[in-house]
This record gives sequence, structure tokens and C-alpha cells, in this order.
Amino acid sequence: MTLGEPAGIGPDLALAIWRRRAELDIPAFYIVGDPEFLARRAERLGFEVPIARVKPAEAAATFRSALPVVPIEVAVSAQPGRPDRSSAPAAVASIRRATADVLAGSAAAVVTNPIAKNVLYNWGFAEPGHTEFLAKLVQEATGKTLRPVMMLWAPELAVVPVTIHLPLREIFSRLSSDLVVETGRIVAHDLVSRFALARPRLVIAGLNPHAGEAGALGKEDSAIVAPAVRRLVAEGIDAKGPLPADTLFHERARATYDAALCMYHDQALIPIKTLAFDHAVNVTLGLPFVRTSPDHGTAFDIAGTGSGDPTSLVAALRLAARLVTAARSVPQTAS
Repeated sequence: MTLGEPAGIGPDLALAIWRRRAELDIPAFYIVGDPEFLARRAERLGFEVPIARVKPAEAAATFRSALPVVPIEVAVSAQPGRPDRSSAPAAVASIRRATADVLAGSAAAVVTNPIAKNVLYNWGFAEPGHTEFLAKLVQEATGKTLRPVMMLWAPELAVVPVTIHLPLREIFSRLSSDLVVETGRIVAHDLVSRFALARPRLVIAGLNPHAGEAGALGKEDSAIVAPAVRRLVAEGIDAKGPLPADTLFHERARATYDAALCMYHDQALIPIKTLAFDHAVNVTLGLPFVRTSPDHGTAFDIAGTGSGDPTSLVAALRLAARLVTAARSVPQTAS
């Protein structure tokens, strides 16, 4: 597990769920971070959490009696709710080490705590966010160029934004049939190789209201989205669309598919945050390892108070363990 933004709520939640490890029945984990900082945060929260400096191979055996921490070479001085000059270097060092560990086989998966993008950007961080940075680290380590895909998953719904952090006015110029097809391929592949679904069912939302209303409300659905769906179907992927987004997310509709591809950020995130605000999980598809994250931010306003809800982080840990187990059960030809 990464440290995330040290001034945020991530360290609080990690400490809290370790205290409740038996009650929650969570898989063993270790944190990549500054042990002294975590000890100070535990003391501030009034938590009795023994901290153990470990190597990754020692973490599982240590987990029952102490919170295992793999140290980074960054001393963290940030206070709750107040990022400082140690925040960005610590967050980045934690992600780098966690990725190196999982690529080396020292860890089974990566669970990332929330980062503060504005803090990273002010420090000089060049990537848009976690997802892109993880792909860059994989490329640096393996030489392979990846296009990671963000999925928001909950038992009620799984959604994938085809375009992510773009102003609405830019979506029309960035969206293409190739982008929809590439995203659909990655989603279908990982639903087989990670989620062990034999034949995943995808639905693809239209970009415009009523999926363009046969061109009356915009040509993009017939010119961009529909051809992409036809290409996915021709490749043997169970895909349907473009379908009106306003009728995709009620209960009966959700029963007909395994994941919905949406054309822009809010089209995907509004329904899942409505249905599963406190337990949705961010899953990165297209990586050579499992990566999950809680679907919330740094919550600076309540960091250090002990009032944060760990439900999404617990869900991220459980889903990571489930995906690792499922991937091991899938024949190599499907992975």
C-alpha cells in the first residue's frame, strides 16, 4: 500500500484498518512510507499501532503483531491537512517503490492511497495522475508502452470513462473510434484475465443525449461510437451501443452487462458515486499487475481527526486480493 498524500486521510485510514484487521478480515498488507511519520500520526490519533520496519518478504509474518512499513528515503514532516515540501517527494517515492516491488514479485498487488494532484503539480510532477504515472514506471522498468484504463468498480456497477480529465469542450476533438475500440479491448481482456469472466458483456454509452437521436442531436455517435462498436463486435467482443446514457444505469439495465464504457468523466462517475459512494474502488486495467485505490480524495479537512470512513480502502484491499486470486485461476492463454 502506498502512503498517498501524507497530509491527507490515507495514513489515518491505513492505521485504522490495521487496528481492525481481525474484525474486517482483510488481506495482509504493508505500507511504503516513513515509519517515524506513521508512528507520529498513530499517536496523534490515539491509536496503539506498533510500527515495524520490514523488507517486503517479512511483511506477511509481521502483519498480525505490527503494522509493516517498508521505509522510503524521505523524512515526512507534513501535518494533517497541511501539505509541505516533503509531501510530493514522499508520495512519489512511495509509488515508485510499491511499483518496483510488485514488478519484482515482492508484492502481489498495489493499493494506492489518495494523492493531492495540485501538490504534485506544484512540485513539478509531469503526469496527469496515478494511472499515467504507473504506466510510465512500467515503461521505464520493462520498455513496454501501455495505455492504462481507469475502471470504477462496485458490486452494483462497473464503469469506464473513455476520456477522463478533459474539459467538456475538448472531448469532441479527442474522442475517436480508435480510442473507443482500444479501451473496449483492454476492458474486455482484463475482465477475462483479472475478473475471470468467460465472456464479458460491454455496453457503450452514446456521447450526445439519446445517443444522438439518429443524428438530430449530434453526429458523433453515428460517426465515431457506432463504428467502434461494430469493430469490437467483429473482434468477438460482446459489445452493444451506442446506447442512451440516461437509461443505462437503472437496476434492470445494469443486470444486462458487466461494464459500461462512458464517453467522458462525469457520465461514468456520477452513476457509480450515486450508487456506491462509500465503497466504489478505482481499478487500473491494462497494467501487468493489479492496482486498486479507494474512490475518494485526500479529505484534508478531516485528516488527523480519526473520523474518516475506511470502507472504500477496505474494499480496495479486498478487491485487489480477489483479482490476484482470479488471475491465477485463468489459463495463461487468456491473460
